[in-house]
Amino acid sequence: MKIEDIIKTTSPMKIGKRTILNILYTQNLIGEKFNEVLKSYDLSPEQFNVLRILKGQNGNATNMCVIQERMIAKTSNTTRLVDKLLLKELVTREICPDNRRKMEIAITDKGLDLLDEVNPKVDRHEALFAQNLTVEELEQLNNLLEKFRSI
Repeated sequence: MKIEDIIKTTSPMKIGKRTILNILYTQNLIGEKFNEVLKSYDLSPEQFNVLRILKGQNGNATNMCVIQERMIAKTSNTTRLVDKLLLKELVTREICPDNRRKMEIAITDKGLDLLDEVNPKVDRHEALFAQNLTVEELEQLNNLLEKFRSI
């Protein structure tokens, strides 16, 4: 369905505005469906992102700066996210022995188990949105989005 039909506009739009509206609408649609996947696990997309980052550390603890720089949503309050994950016992937070001002964060076995359960559902979510495009179209879309972001 065309974005003009979705937002019910009758006025012609400049191509730049149409593109931005298409991206924003698609982002919201993907986000809503992603929230549905995570809802039953009491996780936000940002909390899930932190867990995935920590899993990628392969058992090593990391600091808040590393987590923040790898976050998809750069505006997230990483400290607050880690606090919530601590309460759920999905991560640990320790004072770095070499620098007492630095905190080291690691994923727990409970966090890893949760990711093992959630990841197949996330994979299905991602596949759902990709199913109408060929591999070549997906590559082209990725290239165009990366080009679009390079302002």
